[in-house]
Amino acid sequence: MTLATYAAQRRKLEKEIQRLQKQAAALEKKQRAPVINTIVRSMREHDITPEEIANAFSRKSRSASKPANANSGGARAPVPPKFRNPETGATWSGRGKAPRWITEAEEQGKSRDDFLIER
Repeated sequence: MTLATYAAQRRKLEKEIQRLQKQAAALEKKQRAPVINTIVRSMREHDITPEEIANAFSRKSRSASKPANANSGGARAPVPPKFRNPETGATWSGRGKAPRWITEAEEQGKSRDDFLIER
């Protein structure tokens, strides 16, 4: 393939990508419009102001960042990471299924202790 042919095909593909991205954005906008209309209609029916919605969003984000009390029955606080992949910086708490980078390292004869984060 010559350089000119390659460049022409690349331009053609980039135009096609742009066309498809515009088409996807239009489809998303079309799908979102009825949802927004439903939300606005519900807000009007229940006399809910945009400020109340904004306050509800800010309350939710603040409460999500607070650690849950063990007696509250809510979600548990996140567990700090115990292992770190030195190559990618990916971490794992040591709970649940081991990530692929740990299992692959173990298959290569490495120990989990090699990835322990020093406290």
